[in-house]
Parts: sequence; C-alpha cells; structure tokens
Amino acid sequence: MSRLRLDTIPRRAATAADFGKVAVLLGGDSSEREISLLSGNGVLEALQRRGVDAHAFDPGERPVEDLVSGGFDRAWNILHGPGGEDGLIQGALEWLGIPYTGSGVLASALTMDKLKTKRVAGGAGLLVPPYVVLESLEDCRRAVDSLGLPLMVKPASQGSSVGITKVMTAADMPRAFADARAVDPWVFAEGFIAGAEYTVGVLQGEALPSIRIQPATEFFDYQAKYFREDTQYHCPSGLTAAEEQALGAAALSTFHVTECFGWGRVDFMRGADGRFYFIEINTTPGMTSHSLVPMAAARVGADYGELVWRVLETSFARVRT
Repeated sequence: MSRLRLDTIPRRAATAADFGKVAVLLGGDSSEREISLLSGNGVLEALQRRGVDAHAFDPGERPVEDLVSGGFDRAWNILHGPGGEDGLIQGALEWLGIPYTGSGVLASALTMDKLKTKRVAGGAGLLVPPYVVLESLEDCRRAVDSLGLPLMVKPASQGSSVGITKVMTAADMPRAFADARAVDPWVFAEGFIAGAEYTVGVLQGEALPSIRIQPATEFFDYQAKYFREDTQYHCPSGLTAAEEQALGAAALSTFHVTECFGWGRVDFMRGADGRFYFIEINTTPGMTSHSLVPMAAARVGADYGELVWRVLETSFARVRT
C-alpha cells in the first residue's frame, strides 16, 4: 500500500482529467452531518459541471477502504466536525495512500480542539481572548470573577458553534457548562470581546478578503451560520487597506503556527481597543449557500466552481510514494 509525502510546490490542473477519479467525502456521523451533506452536494455538483469524474462518498455509510477498491485517485474532504476535521479521516487517507484536500493529521487534530489551538496561538505571540478551563462549578464561579460578564462557554471540540453559549448572568453558568460538557469533556470559558466579528478565508497560501459578520442573534451561532436569512455579511468588510493587510497577515500567521495547509478559514473578534483577537480556525469550512469562503473568493473573481477546483488542486501536494 502506498504512502503520502507532502510536496508544497504549487501545481495547477490543466484539465479535469488531471484529477482522475475523485471522491467527495461528505456526511459522516458527527453532529454536523446535515451541513456536510449540504456542502458536499454543492461541491459534487460544481466538480461534475466542470467535467471532473467526481462521486459522492459517505464514510458514515461505507468503509473508507472502498476508496481503494473503488479506484479513487484523490479525495475532496468536506466532512465537518469530529471524524472529518480532527485528523481521523486524514490519518485513514494517509494510511490508504489517497491524496486529499486541506490540512493534514497534526493540524486537523490540533485546530479541532479550540482550547489547545488557543494555547499554541497564544504561545506563538498571537492575540487571544483570556480564558479559564472549566472542570467544576467552582471553576465556573472563578471564571465569572476573573473574566467578568458576559462571557462565552465553549466545548473544546465541535464546530459550527455546537454547544456554545453566551452567558449573561452568573446564574446561567451551570446550564452553559452542562450543555458544553454534553458534547465534549473539555470545556472552557472565554472572555467576551464586545466588537465586530471578522473572518478571513485562506486559499493556496493567500488570504482572501475579510468578511465582517453581523448576526441578528446574540452571536454567530449554528442557525445564523447556515439557515437564518437575517445575518448580514459585509465584504468588503469596511476595514482600511492597512487594517485589511494586518488582518490577512494575522490569519496567515495563525495558519503557519498551527501547520494548516491548502485552504481554511480563520475567525477573529475586534476589541474596543481596535485589535483583532484570534478565535478559531476552521480547516474544512462550510461550502453551502450561506458559507463565507465562497463569498470571499467571489470578491477576487473566483466563483463557486473555480473555488472548488482550486481547493481540489491542494490535493496535488500529497504525492504517493
């Protein structure tokens, strides 16, 4: 069985045939299965429209070994959440020798854990909000005392804001702690940055234009991300050229220190002091009609089909040995 090595010299596809037979990995068995299916079907249709020999492949319904017996040459990974963004599918693909899109095992495992990512990013000198790890109700009281209110309570893993609560009063902390712990044993409280939310897509080593997110809800939660029609997205985001450059550089720096690769999205909050605080990295962002990376790519002339094509090109970096 072949193995993969990483070759970061960029390679572009001249024709759809260069990709060979492509598996679009979608669905899975995480709490984000619904969104993965929406994203994956969009990716699949876009690839097929451009002549790519692409097929849906749901690891929640069939074994990943079928990628080998099915003669697939590479995989476009659009699995969200645990099993898809945490290094598990990446490790399986490495073992099977199937080149794939996006970040590898280490970066995927790291950035799926928001708490560990904060520690790495903060240790590398990037600006992160203050936080307190929560293991008991006493920790909840300590978090309120040290961080103040409001604050955010988050499970370390999960994506799409699953299990996250904005806490307005100390009486709300036990419930928020329980809700977060229901999806992950590791939970933390994070100081609330009362400012605008920005996100920066990264594609093939370049930062895309930033987007300023203005949700109608308390924060940019699961419904606001994927289903509500009253969330406002501003692209261009209204930053000055210098601020845009600084935010893009911060996104690329975060990608670098966490060893992310290929494509993804980095989220920030802007504080009252004007500085941008790193919140999290999404190594496999959504690709639905409400998703942000396609919106940003369109600002630089890459429509949805072109974006999907260019993300698939990142799989060329993983070469069979």
